[in-house]
Amino acid sequence: MKQDIQNRGDIALLVSEFYKKVRENDILGPFFNDTIQHWEQHLDHLTTFWETSLFMTKKLEKKYYGNPLEAHVKVDKNFNHSITEHHFGIWLNLWFQTLDELFEGEVVENAKRRARKMGTFMYLKIFEARHT
Repeated sequence: MKQDIQNRGDIALLVSEFYKKVRENDILGPFFNDTIQHWEQHLDHLTTFWETSLFMTKKLEKKYYGNPLEAHVKVDKNFNHSITEHHFGIWLNLWFQTLDELFEGEVVENAKRRARKMGTFMYLKIFEARHT
């Protein structure tokens, strides 16, 4: 029986396995592989992001500070404004797939809700930024 996400180690596993899928994906891979130079550092940063997002009521050693929207707008610009809702759909499906392979529980469902909201927000804001 699978357990729920309980700590940073669980999130690190989730993030690592998820980005393996992303990097191997024919559609998403080029965006990530051509943009991110230091994967180990980036995965640690993303682990901190998700840990902060999912365990915001816990006292954490690391807290996420950053502007993911700014980074994604820049990537979209670098790829000639080619990011579409299709990319976010693939991203979300891979996220759900990875969560379901590894875990189950309340935190998992929260991770799905947060990713869905974040993907929608990011796409809308990236699209908006194209017209400013």
